[in-house]
Amino acid sequence: MGLALVAGLALVTGCTAEPVPVPPRDRGVPAGGFQLVAFDSCPEALRQLKTAARAYVGPWGFGPSGDMRTFGDAEKAAAPAAAGSADAAAKGYSGTNTHEAGADEPDLVKTDGKRIVTVSRGKLYVVDPATRRLTGELDLAPGADGFGGAEDALLLQGDRALVLRRDGWAGVTKPAAPRGGAPADAPTPDDIVGPRLIMVDLSGEPKIIGEYRIDGSLVDARQVGTTVRVVVRSAPRLNFPYRERASDEQRTAANREIIDNATADDWLPRYEVTAGGRTSAGRVGCERVSRPAAYSGTSLVTVLSFDLGAATLGAGDPVTVIADGDTVYSNGPRLYVANDQRWRVLPMLTARNIAPDPKDETTEIYQFDTTGAGAPRYVATASVPGWLINQYAMSEWDGHLRVATTSGRTWGDKPNSTSGVYVLRADGTALTQVGKVTGLGKGERIYAVRFVGGTGYVVTFRQTDPLYTVDLRDPAAPKVSGELKINGYSAYLHPAGDGRLLGVGQEASDQGRVQGTQLSLFDVADPAKPTRIAQYHVKQGHSEAEFDPHAFLYWPAERLVVVPLTVHGTGLPSNVALALRVGDGGFTEAGTVDHTLGTRRPDELAPIRRSLVVDGVLWTVSDAGLKATSLSTMKSIGWLRTA
Repeated sequence: MGLALVAGLALVTGCTAEPVPVPPRDRGVPAGGFQLVAFDSCPEALRQLKTAARAYVGPWGFGPSGDMRTFGDAEKAAAPAAAGSADAAAKGYSGTNTHEAGADEPDLVKTDGKRIVTVSRGKLYVVDPATRRLTGELDLAPGADGFGGAEDALLLQGDRALVLRRDGWAGVTKPAAPRGGAPADAPTPDDIVGPRLIMVDLSGEPKIIGEYRIDGSLVDARQVGTTVRVVVRSAPRLNFPYRERASDEQRTAANREIIDNATADDWLPRYEVTAGGRTSAGRVGCERVSRPAAYSGTSLVTVLSFDLGAATLGAGDPVTVIADGDTVYSNGPRLYVANDQRWRVLPMLTARNIAPDPKDETTEIYQFDTTGAGAPRYVATASVPGWLINQYAMSEWDGHLRVATTSGRTWGDKPNSTSGVYVLRADGTALTQVGKVTGLGKGERIYAVRFVGGTGYVVTFRQTDPLYTVDLRDPAAPKVSGELKINGYSAYLHPAGDGRLLGVGQEASDQGRVQGTQLSLFDVADPAKPTRIAQYHVKQGHSEAEFDPHAFLYWPAERLVVVPLTVHGTGLPSNVALALRVGDGGFTEAGTVDHTLGTRRPDELAPIRRSLVVDGVLWTVSDAGLKATSLSTMKSIGWLRTA
């Protein structure tokens, strides 16, 4: 996908077939960390931003072909997560499968045991699980066809739902258009292009009671109690037109002139707040922007805070850092935003089959204190070697942040990559490395990470699947405790109690060719000798749970695992939810759930996306509707069509 995007960009911007140099890194964190500094004034902020951006801009804008994120970068695959909160399980319903208990994550369906709320194709639906009836429906985007953009997600608190819509273009820096033309659907300079947050009142018939929109693209969000933190990435709203007859030097000079003429309004994110039928506009103030010692001025990360217990969304109390951000991790009291910028360098490296420069192959991590209900407070930052796979490669435990990364070239005939785990501790304004263990999976890359207390589980893969257990109880001296080599890999790891670990991924041949979805049950009671007790293999199968943890359900009360499956090779793809019971010795198939009969046509595909449990009933969710299935008999007891 990344190479296809770059190829498309080359066509759009008129790039030649000549080799394109790897663009310089958007450097934000010098070795050893830094202290963020506020600007003295808005004119001074603008002057410094322009100076940094002028040094970074080239003939194609910010990057070899303009900002490649303009066309939307693929969201990083999610990975292993803990089952929904223990509080939810105790009350007889499953919460969203989240990384950390108590730090909820947006998803396309939520339940509090009294209602099920889901969003699909621009509409919100409310279901009463007791009566198994659809009790509410709300069109979030009247007039839209529901198929145009990335899917919506929501958070739930009492009688309020917060819907997060990724409306508009994925980025905010407009692409260069051939021959000076602009894409027909390009937004105007006055448009706010970015995520739209919608507060919905669920106390009666669902209705919109507030909206918030901001320039940029949604990175992620976390909810603790009634407080929601939303992380948005943005860039200056500068249009670098393509000049066909100019040289690269002339194009660069013209682009620098565009930067020189920019204003603070072109740089800082704007927002709109709608409540009570009135819309007010604002912009992130210069006093709310901080800068590191080194930065490019081409990207900004803003953390917004909202109270779902308040009457309106408000202005979001923004905190902005001149940096980039790709990945969000939170354990509740602290929120981390990480950035590795592989999107900028990786397509060029793989196309030319060259290894990354170690200086470009680092991950920057920003730590914020989110213990209060107000704006988060910046605490510290760090830079570690290598790239993250996703947010689950980070975990805080006993005051230490553990980070798993892969470094080196993972592509080509002779990969030289290795992986490692780094242990960091906040020391003033820096996250200082106190320990590390490296050399994992030589020639391979990380496919899954799970930290459970003082133990880390790391899966690397190229032809076989080493599952490493890492002893992290002594932060200063982490070490590999054990290793298990098997074919295939786990892309998702989930603790199942009593020294057991569940994995879902792909089976593979001895040569590393994938052969379909597999679920694995590991015995990790003895970290020195991890073993696989059982395997369940579905030939030619693929599961959304392999890359999105929200699609995975583990219900401890029934020792039940539910994952969506798409199986090819049977004419049309077969789409089901597979339910397995986990015994001491392995898996037993409990049954499958199919939404095909609920569609309008026999050949209409309705892939099941999510599963949840409410009071002994398994609910499965697809774009076609919701199905209720008895946990005891695995027989259908209700169908609600939403499409």
